[in-house]
Amino acid sequence: MTSNEIRQAFLDFFAERAHAYVPSSPVVPLEDPTLLFTNAGMNQFKAIFLGTEAAEHARVANTQKCIRAGGKHNDLDDVGKDTYHHTFFEMLGNWSFGDYFKEEAIRWAWDLLHHKFGIPAERLHATYFAGDAVDGLEPDDEARDLWTRVTGIDPSHVHAFGKKDNFWEMAETGPCGPCTEIHVDLTPDLSGGPLVNGDDARVIEVWNLVFIQFNRDATRKLTRLPACHVDTGMGFERLVAVLQGKKSNYDTDVFTPLLEAIRKETGAPAYAGTLPSAAPTAEELRDVSYRVVADHLRTLSFAIADGAAPSNDGRGHVLRRILRRGFRYGRVYLGADGPFIHKLVGALAAQMGDQFPELRRQQAHIEAVIREEEESFGRTLDQGQRHFDSVAEKLGPGGKIDAETAFKLHDTYGFPIDLTEIIAGERGFAVDRQGYETRMEEAKELARKGGKFGDIDEIRAFTHAVGQNRAPFFETTKTDDRAKFSTFELEAELIGWVDAEGRLSEEPLEGDRFCALVTRATPFYAEQGGQVGDRGTITHGGSRFEVVDTQRVQDTVLHLGNLTGGRFEAGLPVRLAVEEGRRRRIMANHSATHLLNLGLRNTLGEHVMQKGSLVDDGKTRFDFAHKKGLEAAEIEQVEALVDERITAGQGVYDLEVELPRALGIHSLRAVFGEKYPEKVRVVSFGRPVEELLEDPENPAWHELSIELCGGTHVADAGALGAFCLVSEEGIQKGVRRVVGITGEAAQHARAEAAELGRKADALAGASGDALHAGVAELLRELGEKTLPLLARQGLQAQVEALQSEIKRQHKETSRGQGAEILERAAAVLEGGQDAGGSRLLVADLPGAATDQLRLAADWLRQKSGSAAVCLFATGGEKVAILAAFTPDLVDKGLDARVLLKEAGRLIGGGGGGKAELAQGGGKDAGAVPGAIPQLLSWLAERV
Repeated sequence: MTSNEIRQAFLDFFAERAHAYVPSSPVVPLEDPTLLFTNAGMNQFKAIFLGTEAAEHARVANTQKCIRAGGKHNDLDDVGKDTYHHTFFEMLGNWSFGDYFKEEAIRWAWDLLHHKFGIPAERLHATYFAGDAVDGLEPDDEARDLWTRVTGIDPSHVHAFGKKDNFWEMAETGPCGPCTEIHVDLTPDLSGGPLVNGDDARVIEVWNLVFIQFNRDATRKLTRLPACHVDTGMGFERLVAVLQGKKSNYDTDVFTPLLEAIRKETGAPAYAGTLPSAAPTAEELRDVSYRVVADHLRTLSFAIADGAAPSNDGRGHVLRRILRRGFRYGRVYLGADGPFIHKLVGALAAQMGDQFPELRRQQAHIEAVIREEEESFGRTLDQGQRHFDSVAEKLGPGGKIDAETAFKLHDTYGFPIDLTEIIAGERGFAVDRQGYETRMEEAKELARKGGKFGDIDEIRAFTHAVGQNRAPFFETTKTDDRAKFSTFELEAELIGWVDAEGRLSEEPLEGDRFCALVTRATPFYAEQGGQVGDRGTITHGGSRFEVVDTQRVQDTVLHLGNLTGGRFEAGLPVRLAVEEGRRRRIMANHSATHLLNLGLRNTLGEHVMQKGSLVDDGKTRFDFAHKKGLEAAEIEQVEALVDERITAGQGVYDLEVELPRALGIHSLRAVFGEKYPEKVRVVSFGRPVEELLEDPENPAWHELSIELCGGTHVADAGALGAFCLVSEEGIQKGVRRVVGITGEAAQHARAEAAELGRKADALAGASGDALHAGVAELLRELGEKTLPLLARQGLQAQVEALQSEIKRQHKETSRGQGAEILERAAAVLEGGQDAGGSRLLVADLPGAATDQLRLAADWLRQKSGSAAVCLFATGGEKVAILAAFTPDLVDKGLDARVLLKEAGRLIGGGGGGKAELAQGGGKDAGAVPGAIPQLLSWLAERV
């Protein structure tokens, strides 16, 4: 069967057993701050396991997109080294929510693998939980006995293992329980019993049946869940390898199309499937690189499609590490010339787009994000490699990269520590990882003292942990936050402070501490309804607490931040002051969100329903139901409606109303699926809410923005100043996302667009270097600046026209330059030396471009039959270098990268490439004449 047929067979099997199909959740769990990525199929059902949400179906099955590249479950370091670990994989699963339990799960697993898929009984092994004294858990004898009673497994193939292997926990806290794993013995003589759970590819684990019985809280205590559940997860890629008779996941049709796309894009020799030895050969490292790039392409594409992006924090940092790791492997061992990973997204979308259509919908966005990251890292990779080389040259065999070097590679050149360890390992060096971690902590501490402590992931995890602990004090610490609608400052009593364990302390607060202050009243807005929490200060005399975010747990407002000086005691009056300028920008953007919602509905139709929003001081981000991208005329119409309300200075009104009365107002907008209280706040633009309630069915209200909203707003639309959309994209099937800006930000964006338009117009008659430089500058500014969406689209069209002109001019000049460079190459060939039956060709071709050096090298190798080539191109301060060998010399063990390194040593440079051809650059043009005879002697000794 093909991989697609295997996936469908699994889903059909459980559909026949009354399991509802539930689509995969995104790999970015935005609603669960305890997870970096969705790492198992059960993540989306966590609330059901905890008993806080009812299950729609008692039995479900699906295939879940998973990423394990951070946190408790992290397979990143193993990718490429073996053939069955992946950072992205599909997990086939079936679930029971308080319905069936161990017996049915075990019997059906056996029926599917043995009877339907035909895996011989003698090749199947099962494991069960052996118990754990620390947690006070007995062995799972029930699972052991079921295996021998309801299946045909050999009793000697049922093995007991401890907590590490057979007790499954999604994270440090949350639902968990004993599990039984199913392994397939792939040894020719069926001798794999002792290898079960031995991390050996000859006996591979394919399916894990987890019996969810407990919840682990922040104190590590286990408590029984209200109902027992089944959560199973089968590695799709491993199952396909077993059923297709392949020894490697990468030999199946899950990966072969990607490996072929990598080969075509990089020009590397075909994938051979070798594994790395203790001292990896060039071929082994090439195959490792194939696996790394194929795996990392999948992780990056699915994560970006689901809303993540490379960055310096949290999951974005993990993605950046993954991208840089894949880029470096492709550059060094596959010979990729510049950014290349983004060019592989199309192959992945073609292969997996039927099952996961978001890949096709988001292909252009995925490519753009990856390309930008590749280009950015590519600019520093060579510099970082040179810095590493300069340090490595001073070390002897078995040396160690010190902590300061490792930190500088991270801080200055963007090398994640694992990438530094990879490069060091290839040279036989160790890395002072412990010293690096210490140095990183020092840097973080310095940042904290600078007021930067508490990034968004840390804040959300803190708040989530407090809420999960359901601290009893929340029943008596309800915060009066009505002042958030009327003032930016007030005085209130300090109740105490809360730590991440959910404990309220009335002890004095002093010293460096990240915590949450609780007061009787507050003007701070706690994050809710898409509007971010406020920042500001809480003071008492000379004591000062910097609030970096405001969150709500039940009816208590938490002011999260850092004590920057002094001392706070419970019961004292404190002054709470919101950062007014930031809040006013948030208010403007929230009001713009309402007008944007109205504009989209009036432009696109009544089907436009809000699917999510984020309002902060920099933007409004709005998700809505719509099947296709917005056309230019539609964008223009939406912006015109908002601008019309701004120009009119339309008033903004609000009133608390009983929910049934509010819902009776014609055209009132509410978020589908949102749970509203008995009394709600109605926000109306243009007419007082009392007037709407007097005549609720008036069709004239259709032209007004009327919504249920608990957020803060401006007094009238004129306060927005200006508005424009800056981006529009699809984020999932049937859901679009737009981002808009207001006020000075919108005015600045329009001014920037006008200036870029003038620059683009001025380039219309340019040519040569001036045109090249002008277009490069335009592209840079387009990538860096925030611009109105319509203006950006127009500028992109102008740039594309200018790029076409560059190509036309380049073709014209290339015809003449090609002939000229070959004439100069002919002189190099005539002046070369002979050694061992090969031609040694080392020369300087001043002013030659990189592609001309390559053309000359190819011509010289073709004309010589057997040749070693090293060409320089001086011109200005820097020098281009190209090294190449004919295939016969490569077969003898000569490597162009080694030749390039020797040339770089002589003129202060370096580079990379493949054994046949490598290229780079140097800084000392004056050293080239002296380097040529030295390189000829160096080659003569080796050829």
